[in-house]
Amino acid sequence: MNGMMQDDRIAALATPLGESALAVIRTSGEGTLQALSRGFSRPGTLQEAPGNTIIYGWLQYDESRRVDEVTVAVFRAPRSYTGEESAEIYCHGSIPGIQKIMELLFTLGFRQAEPGEFSLRAFINGKMDLTRAEAVHEIVRSQSRKAQSLALNRLSGRVFEEIDRVKSRLVDIMAAVSVQLDYPDDELPGEDDDSGYVRSLIPMDTVQDAVSGLERLVSSYRSGRLYQQGARVALAGQTNAGKSSMFNLFLKEDRSIVSNIHGTTRDYIQAPVVLDGIPLSLYDTAGLREVDEIIEKEGIRRSGQVIENSSVILYLVDGTNSDKSAHAFDEKQLERIGELNLPCVKIWTKTDLPQCAPAPKGFLPLSMISGEGFDRVQQAMMEALLQGERLAGDGDLVIDSLRQKQLIDDALDGLQQALTSMEGDQPLDIIAMDLQRSIRSLGEITGEVSSEDILDRVFSGFCVGK
Repeated sequence: MNGMMQDDRIAALATPLGESALAVIRTSGEGTLQALSRGFSRPGTLQEAPGNTIIYGWLQYDESRRVDEVTVAVFRAPRSYTGEESAEIYCHGSIPGIQKIMELLFTLGFRQAEPGEFSLRAFINGKMDLTRAEAVHEIVRSQSRKAQSLALNRLSGRVFEEIDRVKSRLVDIMAAVSVQLDYPDDELPGEDDDSGYVRSLIPMDTVQDAVSGLERLVSSYRSGRLYQQGARVALAGQTNAGKSSMFNLFLKEDRSIVSNIHGTTRDYIQAPVVLDGIPLSLYDTAGLREVDEIIEKEGIRRSGQVIENSSVILYLVDGTNSDKSAHAFDEKQLERIGELNLPCVKIWTKTDLPQCAPAPKGFLPLSMISGEGFDRVQQAMMEALLQGERLAGDGDLVIDSLRQKQLIDDALDGLQQALTSMEGDQPLDIIAMDLQRSIRSLGEITGEVSSEDILDRVFSGFCVGK
């Protein structure tokens, strides 16, 4: 990776740069303690400290130029996060103080760490595989408790264990296949029957079991992605359809102004909300209608952009409005949403009012006053987001990495091609190529097979200090 070397010393702030009681600065690399001791008030104590101990002292240029009073956690290789000699400095959370410490470290021979460089070194030194490295990043980025819990499952190595289980069985098969390809004159039982000969080397039930395991894993991607990245939900419909009331119902507070005056919301309003552990960006959009007033017209245009870029749309229709032209307008808007292939939940509002007509087929009835029907609306929204996939449970193994999904897809394609070739009595070397492709893809997931481009893609999105 650009600018990264494994034989130098690095340093970075591991906590946000801002006013706080404490801040943490990480350092790592061969000779870290020796270099750090030159700027520490108790150099001998620091150099001789055993691993996993904490030393108190001052960071300083000399006794007359002290920088900060600190404690230093000492980590000896290989028992550290990176697998290298490391130290973590716990200092006061003062922005000028942190900047002065970093300047001191640079004079002592440290350089600024690149994003993700600590975790990259941990991977290179065998402290973690790529699935665990990605889980570290996912934990930091988690927006809900559920996302954090699922990322912890991945950090514990469950994805690696499942991938390794499948790969190990395929490697065992390839070992037998490779021997036969290298020594074709050796006869095997059943060799006169080509299909039986191949299946004696490659048990179909083993390959099918591998396919099933990978399919379960890849099917969790949509759910995992939702937990980690969340979704955009737009409340759409004509003026006075109840969008602002529903917005407040989601938030459980009076965030959006509710009025019977048409066009109250003249621009979209956004707020975060977590539903079933999934972080949602909820948008209350301007009421859709034909209008000449320039400000409201601009708000409707912006709301249209929000709607078009949403993960799911909740389209609200006023059940008390008997105007045929209004219903024709709603039908036109719903047709447009359908043409855009956007998931949409249709809602029939104001069912608590006596003049409300029965909800048409395909619409969910909802009372904003009592909240009756709101649970069903939320359920339908989640179903639209998941698109047939089930919501993951706390103990489920879930992936949310696009890189992992693409590689699992490629491994599955190789196994399915191998099964097709076996059923078609194709030559053993053709089947072996597909199996080898699957093994290679699985190896890329964990990092056993890697290149600089792969490592750059995984670690470059990390924050500095991780």
